[in-house]
Amino acid sequence: MNGPQDLGGQMGFGPVAPETDEPYFHAAWERRALGVTLCAGAMGAWTIDESRHARESLHPADYYSSSYYQIWIKALETLLKRHGFVSERDLEAGEAIDKAAPPKRILKAENVPAVLAKGSPCNRPMAVPARFKPGDAVRTKNLNPTGHTRLPRYARGRQGRIEAVHDGFVFPDSNAHGQGESPQWVYTVVFDGAEIWGEGADPALVVSIDAWESYLEPA
Repeated sequence: MNGPQDLGGQMGFGPVAPETDEPYFHAAWERRALGVTLCAGAMGAWTIDESRHARESLHPADYYSSSYYQIWIKALETLLKRHGFVSERDLEAGEAIDKAAPPKRILKAENVPAVLAKGSPCNRPMAVPARFKPGDAVRTKNLNPTGHTRLPRYARGRQGRIEAVHDGFVFPDSNAHGQGESPQWVYTVVFDGAEIWGEGADPALVVSIDAWESYLEPA
């Protein structure tokens, strides 16, 4: 979807100002927000793609006025309600009132380091050969889906070339909506700066993205 998170090439948001020696957390509650989000995700009710879509589905005014971890917590509330773990009454009261759905699993504190170290690989074996190879000229499709997508707006309908072919990976556009993993080949696609930013772009600039196969067509 064309959500508030898709800011590449958008104007009016000011410069990016990296913070020197920026801490992982700016407040104690942010540490807790991360922990709660990870433990809730470990219950197994939703995928990482569904959680991303919940964040990008926030109203733009809400999204832009929220800090990073505020966005996480607001999206987590949506996911917990959607899957029956909390109700609106629970949230308003700050305690459990209504009966909740049982989790598939519970992440215990002593298991957190091992679970985080293991991660959740999303590469998958592919039964079909890759459609493209390095050096192929391709064009990204001009998509404006209502659901989740990882193809950024600034790179839609643009011509580039395949730089690398990666493994098959879970397709986020379907996985975010409970429609299955539907793995596809993923490619690194490189674009000239002028193709992305137009006339006046730095001639030495190149932009690369990782794109699932269904985002691409031969150029």
